[in-house]
Amino acid sequence: MTRVRHVVVVSDTHIRRGGSRRLPDAAYAHLERADVVLHAGDILTGDVLDELAGFAPVHAVLGNNDHDLVGLLPQRLELELDGVRVGMVHDSGDTAGRARRVRRMFPDADVVVFGHSHIPCLDRGVDGQLLLNPGSPTERRRQPAHTLATLDLEDGLVIASAIHEV
Repeated sequence: MTRVRHVVVVSDTHIRRGGSRRLPDAAYAHLERADVVLHAGDILTGDVLDELAGFAPVHAVLGNNDHDLVGLLPQRLELELDGVRVGMVHDSGDTAGRARRVRRMFPDADVVVFGHSHIPCLDRGVDGQLLLNPGSPTERRRQPAHTLATLDLEDGLVIASAIHEV
């Protein structure tokens, strides 16, 4: 039997070194189960990546506010997790035309993870490509709740995906 890989997806944490903002307690419950953590940018400090890496390996992309991480993180990332091809970018652009645009950015990806807007999104794009914005666990802006997302992967398939309030 193949083990299911549990992926925790976050974005737009906007946690500054020495500041009072931190991940909500409910986020830690998800992180404790993580096999992999994906961060779709606007991290601000490497300390956040270090904290996340204490739970599981982390893959992250550079956000528009990640000035201290320029040169350390890629703007786009493609990786394979248990046979599922994942593309990551911070800003996927406007909602209009997003599905076609990210398909062109990541033509082979099964899942495209993005952030920037703080608006949670779990939708199907071109040819069934899964489009995932986890929202933000720390800065909800005009959204009703702080959020993160999870993916469960098995045998090259996404067998479960969800956005969770934290």
